[in-house]
Amino acid sequence: MTKYRVPIGAMAIWAGSVLAAVHCIADDESAMDEFKARFEALDTGLTVQSVQPSNVPGLYEVMVEGGTLYVTKDARYLIAGSLYEARGGALVNLTEQKQAVERRRVVAEIDPARTIAFAPDGGTLASVVVFTDTDCGYCRKLHQEIAGYNERGIEVRYLAFPRAGIGSPTYDKMVSAWCAEDPRGALTALKRGEGVPERYCEDHPVGVQFELGQSLGIEGTPSIILPDGTMLPGYAPPDQLAAVLGL
Repeated sequence: MTKYRVPIGAMAIWAGSVLAAVHCIADDESAMDEFKARFEALDTGLTVQSVQPSNVPGLYEVMVEGGTLYVTKDARYLIAGSLYEARGGALVNLTEQKQAVERRRVVAEIDPARTIAFAPDGGTLASVVVFTDTDCGYCRKLHQEIAGYNERGIEVRYLAFPRAGIGSPTYDKMVSAWCAEDPRGALTALKRGEGVPERYCEDHPVGVQFELGQSLGIEGTPSIILPDGTMLPGYAPPDQLAAVLGL
C-alpha cells in the first residue's frame, strides 16, 4: 500500500501562545471562536472542526480535517496521533472510535449514484465503500476478486482517490472512467492496465471524492470503510472481509 503525506505529519510544532485559549474552550463559545481564528491564521492548511475535553483529564481534543490533535491544559504540549485506553486487559483506540463515527456520518451522505458499484446478483448482505486508485497494485488485486466479494453478499462501492493528486495522469484516467458510458467496464479495464477513451464531464465527482478522502484521514489505497465507519487500511481478501462483517 502506497502512502502519501498527510497534513498532520507535515505540521510544525505550534508556539504555546497560539494555543493559550485551549484550556478555557470547553464551556466558552467565544473562546472557541478565538482559538479557531488564531489557528486558521497560521499557515498550516488545517481547519479546526471542534475542540472538547478528551477522555484524559487535562488533555483537550482538537478535531481537524484528516485527524485529531491532543493539547495539554496548559497549552505547552501538542500530540498528533491516536489516544489509547487500557480497558479489560486490552488497548482500545479512542481516536479511531471517534473518527469512525464521523466516517459513518459522511459515508451515509454519499449519493450511491456518484460511486461505481459492484453489487451481488443474489442480494446485498453488507455494503462497503472503497477509496481506490486505478494504478495501485493492491487496488487491482482487490478488483480481481470482486466476484468473490459479491459471492459473499458484499457490495463494493468505489470512490476515487488518485494518490498522485488532482490533475495527475491517474486523476485523468479516473475522470474518464466516471464519465464513461459504462463506468464499471471502464474502471475494470483501467485496473487491468488497459487504456480507455479519454472522457470528461462537468459533474464528475473525482476531485470531490479525493478531497473527501483526505478529510477522513485516508493515507493510502485501497482503504475500506465498513458500515459502522471503521476503516481497514489496505487490501482484505473476500473471506477476511466477510468475517469482519460477520457474514
